[in-house]
Amino acid sequence: MTASSAESATHIDLYWRPGCGFCSSLRGQLDQLGVERIEHNIWDEPGKADVVRSIANGNETVPTVVIGGIGIVNPSAGELVAHLAQHAPHLLPDDSVA
Repeated sequence: MTASSAESATHIDLYWRPGCGFCSSLRGQLDQLGVERIEHNIWDEPGKADVVRSIANGNETVPTVVIGGIGIVNPSAGELVAHLAQHAPHLLPDDSVA
């Protein structure tokens, strides 16, 4: 996928699972920043685990974020916001400072 895919993205998909500290941290930070996303619990939705494995070299590494077909494995909130600012600023809250 290309950066133009992210530029035309209509939403952010966040893949997570219960008990994952990294997932909890990222979700909490994105809540504080007001970053909207669609969340997928890979334990409740087995097909979503397939998506994660396709991005994370066969592993179920979460959190995994997909924006316009571009997958990012275990990003920090800062990395994700920087990616959005560069490739999909329309998905950031209006008052966001990246």
